[in-house]
Amino acid sequence: MQAIRVHQFGGPDSLVADDVPRPDPGENEVLVRVKAAGVGPWDAWIRSGKSVLPQPLPLTLGSDVAGIVEDVGSGVSKFKAGDAVFGATNSQFTGGYAEYAVASATKLAKMPRRIGFVEAASVPVIACTAWQMVFEHGAIDSTKRVLVHGAAGNVGAYAVQLAKRVAREVIATTLPDDVAYVQTLGAGQVIDVRKSRFEEGLADLDVVLDTIGGDTQDRSFAVLKPGGVLVSAVSAPDQQKAAQHGVRAFFFLVEVSSARLEQIAALIEPGELTTSVGDVMPLSSVRIAHEMLAGRPHKRGKIVLRIDGP
Repeated sequence: MQAIRVHQFGGPDSLVADDVPRPDPGENEVLVRVKAAGVGPWDAWIRSGKSVLPQPLPLTLGSDVAGIVEDVGSGVSKFKAGDAVFGATNSQFTGGYAEYAVASATKLAKMPRRIGFVEAASVPVIACTAWQMVFEHGAIDSTKRVLVHGAAGNVGAYAVQLAKRVAREVIATTLPDDVAYVQTLGAGQVIDVRKSRFEEGLADLDVVLDTIGGDTQDRSFAVLKPGGVLVSAVSAPDQQKAAQHGVRAFFFLVEVSSARLEQIAALIEPGELTTSVGDVMPLSSVRIAHEMLAGRPHKRGKIVLRIDGP
């Protein structure tokens, strides 16, 4: 089979197409004939050697996948050959940019019938990240006023939609070209960050969901009420500043799980949660996809590789 591998850490040019043996699923694993693979910032971190996890070389990049179950290993009863599935490959976030991928059965779910493989491959990591931000670390409920930073981004768009389902109020920040889009996601107030500084008009918020980091994260402490919480998916907040403001602040690494994916799929199926796919390209254009991660112009939404394997 063909796989996109990294033999030495580096830029997009370090991505090479190799012919490698098709893998076999082990215990509690599923062999997926990959139809589409999502492309995310974490793929670039791994490619460039900046992963927080040990990544022995050579490795096949990619974690977000959607496809057809080809075979299952021992101990797997939830899936069978022919099932359409989506999810993540493993805790290393590797193995997905290939015609076949072995995935942990605990990181897969049946695909929503409403969407195709490309859309499904766009979902797992970013939607699970937003799910954890909203329901687990943010503990958002009907009493909470919430601010979502980077609301037009891949994680932010899901965070707005999920928070809107349960929160008392959802406020969002975004760039001017994306204001109308974020309004369609359900934010009650959308702040154009080029026109105003969010901390000048907001106060006494219960939760801030941060997908930006840096100065935006630092300025967010000022809008939280005592006892509030800042949740970041991008960088560790300053604990000294959190203590000074009497709030809690968390950074976490996403955990894709079957349980979270099933709950997300249950919202996608009736159209209560919408996906956002950006550029779609063949596996052979993977270097271009990674140039987009690095700043090459691209559409809003998740970059997805379409894999036309056997």
